[in-house]
Amino acid sequence: MSRLGKRPVGLPEKVKAEFKNGVLTVEGPGGKLQQVINERINLKIDAKEVLVEKTGETKQHNVFQGLTRGLIMNMVEGVTAGFKKELEMHGLGYKAVLEGKNLTMNVGYSHTVSTDVPEGIKVAISQTSDKIPVLTITGINKELVGAFSAKLRAFKKPEPYKGFGIRYAGEKIIRKAGKSAAGAGKK
Repeated sequence: MSRLGKRPVGLPEKVKAEFKNGVLTVEGPGGKLQQVINERINLKIDAKEVLVEKTGETKQHNVFQGLTRGLIMNMVEGVTAGFKKELEMHGLGYKAVLEGKNLTMNVGYSHTVSTDVPEGIKVAISQTSDKIPVLTITGINKELVGAFSAKLRAFKKPEPYKGFGIRYAGEKIIRKAGKSAAGAGKK
């Protein structure tokens, strides 16, 4: 990570970065993000790039240099393009309804599952051509988008026999054969 940490992070034209009192603020067309920077790291900000420098030469300094550079890269990408995750709801009668900031889902239980959408996250509900509900989660903070997507997926993880559950778009589920296939070889 230390080799990557030495590379400067480029700032696009409409993105501004400011480092004061151990807090980095990145502002762009998508919004504004803040990150607390470890005291082992110092930042030098020019008009077009941010350089991450270590204050010492221990292994921990190297680790924090690479981590900090990665976080800054995610912040810059978030305020310019944003992040997006898609979840597919496979199952009979599975559906989702968004009412204000409350997301309510029917995912095969006897009751509905509800959760509040966090601040800074947008959820859109659509359907594929096969009538499969798709939840699109977007936002400028990569950590929030990933954590909220994982929380929704945890409500009903995909099961291996029929594949019912909530999964990421493009996720492959390894299917098991089941009881009837196991006894089919015996006569």
